[in-house]
Amino acid sequence: MTAHKLMLTLDDAKKIAAGAEAEAKRNGWPVVIAIVDDGGHLLHLQRLDGTQYGSIQVAIEKARAAIAFRRPTKIWEENIAAGHLRYLNLPGTLPIEGGLPVMVDNQFTGAVGVSGVRSHQDAQIAQAGIDALLSNK
Repeated sequence: MTAHKLMLTLDDAKKIAAGAEAEAKRNGWPVVIAIVDDGGHLLHLQRLDGTQYGSIQVAIEKARAAIAFRRPTKIWEENIAAGHLRYLNLPGTLPIEGGLPVMVDNQFTGAVGVSGVRSHQDAQIAQAGIDALLSNK
């Protein structure tokens, strides 16, 4: 029996970006939105007007960390805040909230990373993007 692997397409990434952009604009938040596939490869990048260029790489790394470890990047931020500093040395992580894995039909298909505002706001924007994708599936 052959397993069917779902993939995040460019159209999916654009739906995520549109949902995330709508949430960011609704709140007046300038951010970068990065969407990666299940291998951590960049599918789509969007930098809203007025966003600092430093957020570009941060958004990409948040997305890559979320898919590499299949968990929200908030987990590392919370662990470090609790004094578990060993997570600072974990390769491939960015211990700042705002990176979320994308799951479709119980399969990890990619991730979203957002950077530009406070980390919990970045996560709110990323979740809005994922919600936009899942509402159209």
